[in-house]
Amino acid sequence: MPHQKIYLVGAGIEGWEGFGSKALEVINEAEVLIGHRRHLDTFPEFKGKKQELGDLSILLEQLKNTDKRTVVLGSGDPNFFGIARFLLRNLSKDRIEIFPNVTSVQYAFARIKEPWDDAIFVSVHGRGLKPAVDRIVAAEKVAVLTDKINTPAAIARELIERGAEGYEAWLCEDMGTPAEKFTRTDVKGLLDIAASELNILILVKAWEPQLAQYPVMGIADDEFATAKKLITKQEVRAVTLAKLRLQDDLVMWDIGAGSGSVSIEASNLMPNGRLFALERNPQYVTFLRENLKKFVARNVVLVEAFAPEGLDELPDPDRVFIGGSGGMLEEIIEAVDRRLKPEGVIVLNAVTLDTLTKAVEFLEDHGYLVEVACVNVAKTRGLTEYKMFEAQNPVYIISAWKGEE
Repeated sequence: MPHQKIYLVGAGIEGWEGFGSKALEVINEAEVLIGHRRHLDTFPEFKGKKQELGDLSILLEQLKNTDKRTVVLGSGDPNFFGIARFLLRNLSKDRIEIFPNVTSVQYAFARIKEPWDDAIFVSVHGRGLKPAVDRIVAAEKVAVLTDKINTPAAIARELIERGAEGYEAWLCEDMGTPAEKFTRTDVKGLLDIAASELNILILVKAWEPQLAQYPVMGIADDEFATAKKLITKQEVRAVTLAKLRLQDDLVMWDIGAGSGSVSIEASNLMPNGRLFALERNPQYVTFLRENLKKFVARNVVLVEAFAPEGLDELPDPDRVFIGGSGGMLEEIIEAVDRRLKPEGVIVLNAVTLDTLTKAVEFLEDHGYLVEVACVNVAKTRGLTEYKMFEAQNPVYIISAWKGEE
């Protein structure tokens, strides 16, 4: 079994810093040099075999069985969105030695004179736009590694759609080349820029429209746009959110979202979570869009569908809130049960005994542990110089827990 070491060497930004002396020594002693053509061309006098980096599965088999001293060249730090992750996962760590260099992200932050120790880093290469934007909208400062499809303009469109355009934007293009360019703009300004394929997008939070005016939890009912005040009331909403047992970085479905009040407050409690508000009624959709924008619910995605339709394309949920079923309660529970993650939670709000009975029986038949809380709220209202309590309709909050599979 060959035990030849594999050296991962990072190339820095040309013209700003070079390879370290130890890295150059390793390269000079190598028998095989693997990398992209632009990296291989850095060493025109290399006497060993040069090999362009291609299919990683083929490369892995080669490295597993090689008895030759091999260097794999990468950009910047191979451990930072680089080839190191793949090789460390598939080869013994004892066989790998890494020589990091300055990354393009470091260089970009240095050039725009912005500290980067409080930034997060997101790559859209092969990962899709929406998951990347889910992380961006929860961040104050972010560096985005884009690709040909998920361009800065495409990212900007998604941010604007989510009401999250309050960032200063730096578009850093062709770094380390004579054509390098740094453009300072805002999110809307990115729509008008045809960016070079070699770019990094840096977003720094500059403002947040209106968010400071509202609490994280306990927004007054009157603040929401809604039809006929059909809304999960403030006090019931608080208990509902508690029963959902929210944690950051979860996936939540809000089925029959209505005005979106539950999704909006859940998003405040889960800044790194992913929330999907399903609503089909055109009137409610209009109000829901208005509320999502007003409260800057950046990580809530509106899905215009009548459940259980529209669920197939969503990621599997950790939490599900069913606020409305449109007469399809059993079908919705069936669909949710097939997708809910182990130890997931379903919460339903019912206002009739029929819905309560049907929901509890159906959930228990599917093996859920069910708890029901009856919330009776009475609030004071003025009556000339006196005050009296006015009762609201009781609401049954049904919590269902799914055990481990």
